[in-house]
Amino acid sequence: MAMAALTVLPFLGFVIFLLVQLENGERATLRRETAQDAQVIGRSVERRLQEMATTLRLLSTSPELKSGDLVAFQDRTASSLRASSLYLLLVDRQGEQLMNTRVAPGKPLQRMSNIPALQSALSSGQIEVSDIFFGATSQRWVFNVTMPLTREQSPNAAAMILAQDAGDLSSMTATDALPPGWSSAIIDADGDVVVSSGPGNQPSGTPFPKEMVDVMTGGNDSAVVPRSDPQTLVGYYRIPGWSWRTVTWGPISSAQETLMSTWRRLFFGSSILLVVSLLVAWAVAQQLRRSVRQISAMAEQIGEGEIVSPVMTKITEANQVAFALSNASFDRHQAEDRVHLVLNELVHRTTNILTLVQSMMRQISRKSSNMEEFQAAISGRLSGLARSIEALAREQWVGIPLSQLLNLQLSTVAGSCDRVTLVGRDFTLNTQAVQNLGLVFYELGTNSVKYGALSVPAGRILVKWHITEGDLGPMLEICWAESGGPPVEEPHRHGFGTTIIERHAASAFGGKVALDYRRDGITWILKAPFRAFEIESGQPGH
Repeated sequence: MAMAALTVLPFLGFVIFLLVQLENGERATLRRETAQDAQVIGRSVERRLQEMATTLRLLSTSPELKSGDLVAFQDRTASSLRASSLYLLLVDRQGEQLMNTRVAPGKPLQRMSNIPALQSALSSGQIEVSDIFFGATSQRWVFNVTMPLTREQSPNAAAMILAQDAGDLSSMTATDALPPGWSSAIIDADGDVVVSSGPGNQPSGTPFPKEMVDVMTGGNDSAVVPRSDPQTLVGYYRIPGWSWRTVTWGPISSAQETLMSTWRRLFFGSSILLVVSLLVAWAVAQQLRRSVRQISAMAEQIGEGEIVSPVMTKITEANQVAFALSNASFDRHQAEDRVHLVLNELVHRTTNILTLVQSMMRQISRKSSNMEEFQAAISGRLSGLARSIEALAREQWVGIPLSQLLNLQLSTVAGSCDRVTLVGRDFTLNTQAVQNLGLVFYELGTNSVKYGALSVPAGRILVKWHITEGDLGPMLEICWAESGGPPVEEPHRHGFGTTIIERHAASAFGGKVALDYRRDGITWILKAPFRAFEIESGQPGH
């Protein structure tokens, strides 16, 4: 199955690499097209502003304007602008309106609303577009295109202004050509929205989001908005000769939906391909495993000294091995093999025991203040360890039941187990569990005899265990609970015994230990994987 995975995964990795390269290319293309979309909108706005400027230049040559006949000039201008949505104003240098085609001739006129735009145009002497503002006469969001006038052009007016409602530009920001979920807008020099369209539509006159304005540093480009969720791309275009900008923006994910769909299809297709490959490999492996098990059964018979015939399988190589094993079954050296096995086992057991004793002596020496204390501490613990080893030896190192280990250690420290109750389904412990758990029960029993429940006649001990299912497999939970003893207080100083029942128990079995100094008696709980205690299949004694 690993070979099947190693065959499929490099191919999938190469495809993913190609898709990543494609995504990078798509991202670059999207940025370029986003900037072009903003430019297309900007050029439409530019043409509109140039048309308004051209209209102003034509109207500035009117003889009625030059003669100062503003009533005749208004009649002529209103007639020519009737088909458009434009309105003409004449103002003096203070912004007082001399004429407004929105208002009938003879009616009083108030001062214009956007004085800063007038002053800017008069100062530069150029035709300029204003920022968006709320018109006092129209009661709408409007903008002005202002043209300064000379004395020759008009003896009374200082500037001629074409005003238009901002909403009349909404058709220029249509989002039909943009990706789904994208928006577009026209913003003025102050960063306020003139008009916008799309899901991100914002009312005229509101400030455009600052995080988008901050990335618009060039004339015509696109940029990703930092820390945006979803990730947003902004395309912008500064209209040449004017102070306005056009913007298109939207989530990158919606613009790359086709690529994302390809990614999803690749993921599901790759998953199906990998699963099919693994299933095929599993089927082949099952056939191989059956053959190997048949040969393994032959090997076990040979290990028992039997003469076996070769088995026939569907795998040619396995049949060759079977014939070789059949020939080897005639070899009469099983006695020598058994001797070597026993010697190796003895070395292994001796090494483990010496390592455990060495660790125990090193830990006790750190906690002991004099030789007498060290000798007393090591003597009892070696005695408990010896009891466990003797019991294992009697069982030929296969292991001993948990209840037997408890009775063995508690009888060592207390003399009898009359006041100890065992609750749980018994099972056989492996050799490592016998040695390590024997040390723990010895320490718990010694502590109970000295300070706990077994130090008084009324004291009792309940030891119970059970197996539960956990995320990583079966878990064994062992609980030692004392009751009826003298009042318990948590010790201020932790000795070697505490190290054994807490740290050593947890590390030896790869589990967790909870020690509770309850008033009526301590409670010790070990929870660890059951595989750390049970005898492994096919390996007795290990």
